[in-house]
Amino acid sequence: MSELAAPAADYSIVEEEAPELLGRNLLSAAHLLASATAFFFLAFLFGYFYLRSLNNAHMWHPKHVTPSQGFGAVVMAVTVISALVLRFALLDRRAARLRQWRVKGGVALGLGVAAVVVQIIEWPSLGFGPADGGYASIFFGWTAFEVMFMIGGLFWIENVLATSLRYRKTTAGSPPPGHASGDPHRTAHDVADPLSLVLPGLEAASFYWSFLAALGVVAWVILYLV
Repeated sequence: MSELAAPAADYSIVEEEAPELLGRNLLSAAHLLASATAFFFLAFLFGYFYLRSLNNAHMWHPKHVTPSQGFGAVVMAVTVISALVLRFALLDRRAARLRQWRVKGGVALGLGVAAVVVQIIEWPSLGFGPADGGYASIFFGWTAFEVMFMIGGLFWIENVLATSLRYRKTTAGSPPPGHASGDPHRTAHDVADPLSLVLPGLEAASFYWSFLAALGVVAWVILYLV
């Protein structure tokens, strides 16, 4: 059993990978994550129209179950604006306008947090709960999981932004070994140039955040307008 508790690990097999490889992997991961997210919310979309068509005991959408149009519009609009600002930040990063992208990235992150906060504030002000009919159940389930996915997307954006800010005075390829990976025991970088992953990481995060914004528009149309 002693070999299972060996104190040292052979890092040589995972160090100094080409940054282009992980960059492509990040973008592929963003596309796969968006696909998985779409399939996840298809369950709510199906549930919405299925329960609406059944309308058992005429309890699909009681008259008192009416969410605020204002809250819904604000959450949707702020999320879309956040995604647009992040796309502009990506354009700045591609053009090596580092200060501009960090400012826009911070604004996009702040707007995304504001959208989550507004959605959370809406729930206790609704005047109905998830047990008040099929529509109410779909509404709470859809918006709750949407917030959960948004928090994950914001965490991704924050990580990319924090990495860029932390090493803003560091030239490419020169951070101490292990710093960019968060593993102080490494004797070399995970990839040949860890700071080169900021751009592909931002591209992947921006793609997924734009997808979540589009999903928010769909949710707004179905839950508030249809």
